[in-house]
Amino acid sequence: MVHKVGVLGASGYTGAELLRLLHGHPEFEVAIVTADSNAGALVADLYPSLAPSYPELSYSASDPVALAGVEAVFCALPHGESQKFVPALHAGGARIFDLGADFRLTANDYEHWYGEVHSCPQLLDEFGYGLVELNRDHIRDARHVAVAGCYPTAVSLALAPLVSDGLIALDTLIADCASGVSGSGRGLKASSLFSEVDENFAAYGLLSHRHTAEMQMVLGNICTSEVKVLFTPHLAPMSRGILATCYARPKADGLSTDALIAKYRDFYAAETFVTVTANPPGTKATRGSNSVHITVRYDDRTRTIIAIAALDNLVKGASGQAIQCANLLFDLPESLGLPVLGLAP
Repeated sequence: MVHKVGVLGASGYTGAELLRLLHGHPEFEVAIVTADSNAGALVADLYPSLAPSYPELSYSASDPVALAGVEAVFCALPHGESQKFVPALHAGGARIFDLGADFRLTANDYEHWYGEVHSCPQLLDEFGYGLVELNRDHIRDARHVAVAGCYPTAVSLALAPLVSDGLIALDTLIADCASGVSGSGRGLKASSLFSEVDENFAAYGLLSHRHTAEMQMVLGNICTSEVKVLFTPHLAPMSRGILATCYARPKADGLSTDALIAKYRDFYAAETFVTVTANPPGTKATRGSNSVHITVRYDDRTRTIIAIAALDNLVKGASGQAIQCANLLFDLPESLGLPVLGLAP
C-alpha cells in the first residue's frame, strides 16, 4: 500500500534530504511540497541533484489546505514555525512528523529555552519524542512525532548505555560536539559564508544552546532522575556530520574499555542503525546514511569514561530519523527506504 505524503518547507537542506530519501522509499509517495520562499519554482531548478526523480515537481505555497488528502506531513520548517500549521494539519487527520523543536519539550521548558510562549500546548501530548532506539514504545502509542534534534541524537545514544546501567554520576556529564555547516540551514547568514567557515573551527552557543534541554530530558527519562549536561557545540568546516565526544565520571572502580564496549554492543545489539566500533568513529563513515557509529573508552588514569558518536546530521540527525519514525507509525519495517551504509571515500 502506497501512502501519500507531503513535505512542508521542502526547499531547505532537511527538506531536500527528505525528498532524496523518500524517492527510494517503496511505500511513501511525495504528493506535494511547499516552500513560501520558492513557491512556483521547480524542485529540479533549486536542487539539480533531485532532477532525475522530480523533474516536474514544483513548490506550492505553505498552506495546510494544499496538504489535504495526504496521510503524513513532514514539517521541515525553522524552529517556531511548525506551531503555525500543526493545529490545522492535526484537524485534517494527517500524521505529523515535525523536524523542528516545537513539540519536543514541555511548554515550560520550551518557553525557558526558546524564549517564547508555546502557541498550542494542548497538542504537545499528541507527539512522541522521535528517537526510536530509546523511545520506540512511546512513539508507537503516539499520533504524531517530534523528531529528535541532531546533537541530542548523537549525545543521547553515546551516553544511554551508561545512564541506563547507573554507571555514571549524572551531574557531571560533558558533551563536546562538532557539526557541519548544513546544520544551521540554507538561509543566508554571515557565519555560514565560505570565507568565514573555511579553515576555521569555532565554538558557539556557550552554556545556553537549546539542545541541552533535549539531552537532559532524554537521558533523565532513561534513569528517571535529573541529569545535567554541559554542552559545547562547535562549527566545523564540512557540509555534513556530527561528532559528539562525551565525558562522564564512573560511580565505581573496576571498569575497563573492553567491558564497556561489550556492554554497548549488548545494549544496541538489536538496533539496525547503531554500530559499536572498536576504533574511534568519524563523520565521513556515516555520510549519507541513517547510521550512528559509537565507541567508548575508560581512562584509568583520570577515572573518566569517554563515549564518542558520529552521524550525518541531515539523515539520522533529521530527515532519515523522521522517515524511521514514520515507518514505525505506519507499521512498516523500520529500515525501509533508509541507507545503512555511508558513502566512501
